[in-house]
Amino acid sequence: MSKAKAGDRVKVHYTGTLDDGTVFDTTKGGEPLEFVLGSGEIISAFEENIIGMEEGEKKNFVIKAEDAYGPHRDELVLEVSKDDFPPDIHPKEGQQLQLTQPDGHSFVVTVKEVKENTVVLDANHPLAGKDLNFEVELVEIEQSEES
Repeated sequence: MSKAKAGDRVKVHYTGTLDDGTVFDTTKGGEPLEFVLGSGEIISAFEENIIGMEEGEKKNFVIKAEDAYGPHRDELVLEVSKDDFPPDIHPKEGQQLQLTQPDGHSFVVTVKEVKENTVVLDANHPLAGKDLNFEVELVEIEQSEES
């Protein structure tokens, strides 16, 4: 049986959980995740764990925060005046908003707290600072042409 290697297109079913058991993402009940190993489409540490697996094989692994979305960075948390929001935007805790900088670059922030006159926004990835636990099944390997 062939093993997955860089350049192969693979399909995997997975469930990702945090240390407290919270599921942050899963393909169960849907289509498997499809990607080319080594293409940089997904977290490299995830790809590294798929390399060497065979079709039908199941595996559990942990990706440490620094190898996933990095540490939570306090400098990416900012408090802004409610007056800075357009009148039709009413921020609520947990809401995600897309902000656009003057140079046209846009990014997503999460509303962490709504105070009387200000709103605390977090530009960290929602999974920054968290270890990610995965339960994976390699469903299919499409060998690269170089095989």
